[in-house]
Amino acid sequence: MKKQLLSLLVGTVVAGTAIGSAAAAPAGVAQLNKMTARYAPVELVVNAGALSAGDRRAIAKLIEAAKIVDILQLRQRWSGNEALLAALQNDNSPLGRARVDYFWLNKGPWSILDGNTSFLPAQIGKIKIPARKIEGANFYPETAKKAALEKWMSSLPAQEKRDAQWFFTTIRQGKDGKFQTVKYSEEYKTELTQLSILLKEAADATDNASLKKFLTLRAEAFLTNDYLASDFAWMDLDSPVDVTIGPYETYNDELFGYKAAFEAYVSLRDQQETDKLNFFAKHMQELEDNLPLDAQYRNPKVGAVAPMVVVNQVFGAGDGNMGVQTAAYNLPNDERIISQRGSKRVMLKNVQEAKFKATLQPIAQLVLRPQDRKDVDFNSFFTHILAHEITHGLGPHKTKQNGVESTPRQDLKETYATIEEAKADVTGLYALMYMMDKGQLKDSLGQGEEAQRKLHTTFLASAFRTLHFGLTDSHARGMAIQVNYLLDKGAYVSHGNGTFSVNYAKIKQAVTDLDREFLTIEATGDYARAKAMMTKYVVIRPDVQKALNKMKSVPNDIRPSFPTAQALLAR
Repeated sequence: MKKQLLSLLVGTVVAGTAIGSAAAAPAGVAQLNKMTARYAPVELVVNAGALSAGDRRAIAKLIEAAKIVDILQLRQRWSGNEALLAALQNDNSPLGRARVDYFWLNKGPWSILDGNTSFLPAQIGKIKIPARKIEGANFYPETAKKAALEKWMSSLPAQEKRDAQWFFTTIRQGKDGKFQTVKYSEEYKTELTQLSILLKEAADATDNASLKKFLTLRAEAFLTNDYLASDFAWMDLDSPVDVTIGPYETYNDELFGYKAAFEAYVSLRDQQETDKLNFFAKHMQELEDNLPLDAQYRNPKVGAVAPMVVVNQVFGAGDGNMGVQTAAYNLPNDERIISQRGSKRVMLKNVQEAKFKATLQPIAQLVLRPQDRKDVDFNSFFTHILAHEITHGLGPHKTKQNGVESTPRQDLKETYATIEEAKADVTGLYALMYMMDKGQLKDSLGQGEEAQRKLHTTFLASAFRTLHFGLTDSHARGMAIQVNYLLDKGAYVSHGNGTFSVNYAKIKQAVTDLDREFLTIEATGDYARAKAMMTKYVVIRPDVQKALNKMKSVPNDIRPSFPTAQALLAR
């Protein structure tokens, strides 16, 4: 899944956070320009000079394939999207151009940052435009009621029910009005055939065995609708060219959450940063053994870390380039693979760096004292993100309640996501402090007071970036707990004017104490303690609100262009 990662890396956007609620449709030119300006334009430039001639040919084919994914995703998001885009493109007035631009940014007529409400008139030509995005997107008959679909699915034999609820099928109505299941391979046959050809051509071009295997199997999957073998091959991908292409995330299906949208990420692996992940993985047991947690709750044998890679994105398409940009993703979602191999996390370093420059650095100028702003550092920001992801694997994963085996997720119920995301944040900080003190990070983060100062100052600024979008998301709620707790402990200091700083005499102990609290809550499955912590700390206090009020002009996110992809296609 993707959104488990996004709020830390991207921020979860709540409707109208930057400019207030969207104006009643239709939006005029000025309003559309203001809405578009919430996305800072950036160029994602990647050094492709080290690619072999075969991989250059392969990546060009993959970019061509990704452009087809854009078409598929438009069609999946709404049945009227392609016709509407064509109609909008016929209007060359300033208003027409602004509408096309914002339509393409959102991959449809609904503004993602404004609760998926329409920014267009109710009708353009013969095309009627719903006021809000349709919950079932174009995966189900547009007029079908959820209750009717549920009743039909429940009436099916077991295998047919699984097919109806599977990731890679749509539900359609026959001429007799009855529901029927249609495989993606049939629904999107023309485009998937084109994709299959392009992936086979890319497979023939590359000289990397693992990439060749994945592309060959994925090309076949597009035609057979069976993605299992190619997903396993993607888990094993070890190539300078890193690609994720196919139907994955189910967020566009707001009716049931069953159906996967097409997306594509064409990237180059950043081996140096990937090696850093592997370095962390080698210290997992040592970190576990030194957690601030009663020894009886520590894991004496930490399991292997699921595959994680760091890449730089060359091109994104479909669900992978729509609205708020993905900075990391965690796939596949198929439980058959997760149960055997876990899921693979892919970190998009250049996307995160672009977000850092466009959003975090401006926020730091507003919420930090002038003398502290120089310590906001991308390397510290990105390394903590890596540590956050790694330390999800540390700490308690099994509990006992009245002698019965359980898990923190089961015990903590609706509080778990908030506690776990906050735990990963703080355990990530604790792990980096520990490794700095041991001299284990001197080649990456450095050591001593300067390195500690950059780590904690950058995390403080980043906290406001997460809180910028409200408390509707587990990452933001977890961040509110951290900020308020550290303020109460004197580790963070409010200066009363919307600026904050780190008290370095108290920060280490406060982080340690907070980490112990989160880890103990999970180890004991103490739901009441988790609820009490959330009640006390999941609030925006007045001093914090002063800082947030100053951030209204900061862009919500980035809007990338892909000059490296254009250059590779032009060769």
